[in-house]
Amino acid sequence: MPPLAAPVPGGSPGDLARAHALAHELSAQGVRGIVLAFVDTAGVCRVKTVPWQGLQPAVAWGVGMSPVFDTFLANDAIVRTDVLGSPDGDLRLYPDLDRLTVLAGQPGWAWAPVDRITQEGEWHPGCGRTFLRRIVADAEDRHGVTFRAGVEIEWALGRAAAPADEFVPATSGPAYGAARQIELSDYTADLLAAFEKQEVPVAQLHPEYAPGQFEVSTGALDPVAAADQSVLVRQTIRAVSQKHGLRPSFSPAVAERGVGNGGHLHLSLWRHGVNLHAGGEGRYGMTAAAESFIAGLLTHLPALTAVTAPSPASYLRLKPSQWAGVFTAWGRETRETGVRVITGSAGHQAQDANLEIKPVDLAANPYLALGCAIAAGLDGLASSATLPEEVTDDPARLIPDEAVARGVRRLPTSLDQAVEEFREDKVLRTALGPVLADAVIAVREGETAAVAGLDDAGVAAAYRWKY
Repeated sequence: MPPLAAPVPGGSPGDLARAHALAHELSAQGVRGIVLAFVDTAGVCRVKTVPWQGLQPAVAWGVGMSPVFDTFLANDAIVRTDVLGSPDGDLRLYPDLDRLTVLAGQPGWAWAPVDRITQEGEWHPGCGRTFLRRIVADAEDRHGVTFRAGVEIEWALGRAAAPADEFVPATSGPAYGAARQIELSDYTADLLAAFEKQEVPVAQLHPEYAPGQFEVSTGALDPVAAADQSVLVRQTIRAVSQKHGLRPSFSPAVAERGVGNGGHLHLSLWRHGVNLHAGGEGRYGMTAAAESFIAGLLTHLPALTAVTAPSPASYLRLKPSQWAGVFTAWGRETRETGVRVITGSAGHQAQDANLEIKPVDLAANPYLALGCAIAAGLDGLASSATLPEEVTDDPARLIPDEAVARGVRRLPTSLDQAVEEFREDKVLRTALGPVLADAVIAVREGETAAVAGLDDAGVAAAYRWKY
């Protein structure tokens, strides 16, 4: 990961020379424009674009964009905090040259994630990418740990020819069915080809459970690169889908009933090149550090849902007994607990063992979601928190007294409840800092107000094509 230092206004000589060379390489490959991308607090990817000749100036001086997007809602309305949401001010978008990618699904375009910097050359406190970079750097400095991370991408494919506000599944085959894979064989082959050209490592691409639903799992990276990759993968899926007359929805709930789209986070904790989720003396080979990290996650999971499940539509998905992980519990390969421990196959545990955080969807800003999840786990690591007893089967089957005795709580059932948990969680709010923490609260409250009076079908429709 690059060192945590703000770009230098005017650019360093090395960066300018590199940008100049890269720009001409892009031009030779037929690239005409560059997408500069960031994700706002509401989870929507916002962009500006420059021609290929603008890459070097962008690296030198950034590209202007208002800080108001920190308090945009998914419907493009604007809310305010004490410092954000006004028409005043400007920020500079600085592209990360290490992540610059030619877009195979969008001929003529390249893509790069950005860090957002003030006009004075300081980090913008509302920048989610900067927040995640800081959390990861602090974890290594203070605890000597690094991370490998991945974000699962689930999407429902509709037919683009359907009425604009409707979802008509693009496939008729059953869940995980060969028929569904064959129906869209050309489409998924084109996706794989695009990912390969973009050097996105794909572990799996397959039909999923809900009507028209697919999932892609990509290789584990450092958390910042993993969040970047999540944004890039969705950019690619949108572009390839459009070419095939399809329309992808990454919304947590495409319809008011049924299984929605998840965006599960995978994390593993490493020290000196050793995976702390394997080879230890704890349960399933976990080290004490890994167990404490999971204990921290469970403690903060109710508040974390305000970040990982940030849309009113998220709570149409977060239902018991639908593999959404809506309880503060953990289990080995238990898909109904909030945290699923994955040990990997015999002989591969040292490489593959990790944890999966289930109550996450793709309305979440991946930088905020990963950063807050890491902050929650590090709180458990710092206090040597004790991991409670494992829960097997479905926690919804526990009788209430037993659930209380085992510390198993139902996660918030609405965005309002999640915000109240977040307000009371000093660890997460401190990690984010006051500017970002206040933006999270204001945007979540704004989303709730935006759908006041709508029934579940109306909520699903309001967010169906937003993410």
